[in-house]
Amino acid sequence: MIRRISEFFIGLVFGFGLLISGMTDPGKVIGFLDVTGSWDPSLAFVMGGAVLLSFFAFRISRNWTASLMGRVIILSDLKMIDLKLILGSALFGIGWGLSGFCPGPAIVSLATGEIKTLIFVIAMVAGMGLEKTYQRFHQA
Repeated sequence: MIRRISEFFIGLVFGFGLLISGMTDPGKVIGFLDVTGSWDPSLAFVMGGAVLLSFFAFRISRNWTASLMGRVIILSDLKMIDLKLILGSALFGIGWGLSGFCPGPAIVSLATGEIKTLIFVIAMVAGMGLEKTYQRFHQA
């Protein structure tokens, strides 16, 4: 029970961070990607802060076998860039550029009740389901 409450509050802090930084506003993301127009560099600062924090978090926890909440930590040891990684990154980037949403901010933005956000989240969940189905059939 304590774990679930902690997870809820961690998610809440993450969601508020997305709101405060403006990352739930698709216009902010589109403004960042518009390098030939009225470019908005604020997303670069948010990303830079996240990368910096993640760098130190991974350095500190690289030899841990469990998280602070007791969950098993499994980090990939793959170092190869393959076609699946390239295609997945390209699909993510295309979706991000067209919609201005990535998964976390889209879920937080559901609270706005905007239909475009709901459509994005439905498409995202459908895509996740298709990928899971694809993996199931290609691993057998």
